Amino acid sequence: MNEFRQKVLQLARQVADEEEVELVDVELRGKGRLLLRAVIDKENGITLDDCEKFSRSFGAVLDVEDLFAGPYTLEVSSPGLDRPLKDLRDFEKNRGKLARVVTSDKISNQNFFIGRIEDIGVGYVKIKIDEREIDIPFDKISRARLEIELKCQKSSATS
Repeated sequence: MNEFRQKVLQLARQVADEEEVELVDVELRGKGRLLLRAVIDKENGITLDDCEKFSRSFGAVLDVEDLFAGPYTLEVSSPGLDRPLKDLRDFEKNRGKLARVVTSDKISNQNFFIGRIEDIGVGYVKIKIDEREIDIPFDKISRARLEIELKCQKSSATS
């Protein structure tokens, strides 16, 4: 399955380059009828048209390559507001945003952090929580994702 997954990833990256989008993730699930989920993004966000265009192009390439022994379902989506942060590049692109980070080992007596991504260095991510900054070694991060931030504006009603 690993060689198969690598081939699917290679094809997805080619299509992403042609469509000028970033391939965030490819996931294969199921037995019998496979589910192939591709997650794409671009600088100003993904539209439904972007997903449809990528789906048509990627589906056509997959059909020509004839990789699947049976039927499969292709889903294409954006990473969402609470997108996972998988590598240092993801952290760099989201500098200043609020993130949830879970570590495999305790750091400063905890392994769960919610704070702003302040800095990215060689092998670490600096998170600012209130007024303190914590350096988290990248190899200790087991999961990380952006937190959804809702900003409410006060409205003034005149009577």
